[in-house]
Amino acid sequence: QVQLVESGGGLVQAGGSLRLSCAASGRTFSRYTMGWFRQAPGKEREFVSAIRWGTDMTRYADSGKGRFTISRDNAKNTVYLQMNNLKPEDTAAYYCAARQFGLLRVATSEYEHWGQGTQVTVSS
Repeated sequence: QVQLVESGGGLVQAGGSLRLSCAASGRTFSRYTMGWFRQAPGKEREFVSAIRWGTDMTRYADSGKGRFTISRDNAKNTVYLQMNNLKPEDTAAYYCAARQFGLLRVATSEYEHWGQGTQVTVSS
């Protein structure tokens, strides 16, 4: 069982940056495809980005292309989401997710493990 703990959320002005982190428990972090999702009040949880196990290939939702960068440090069992040029519409709870040997999928059902989330609020 993998446990995920997100951190790095907060309040930032439009145009600012945040780096989210997700620390995972266990010894097999490198075998997991890691994803970031977000959920705004009254909306469904949506895909933000993912990084594949083994190859470190990445995938982004259109909303974050050119602004967000996902990366991972297998030695630290941590995945990151660097978010630049933040917009008010990026305001949401951000969740880390994992699937062992997973592909770069966008559906929440494709991920086995979830963190509790970290809140990102972007003021205009």
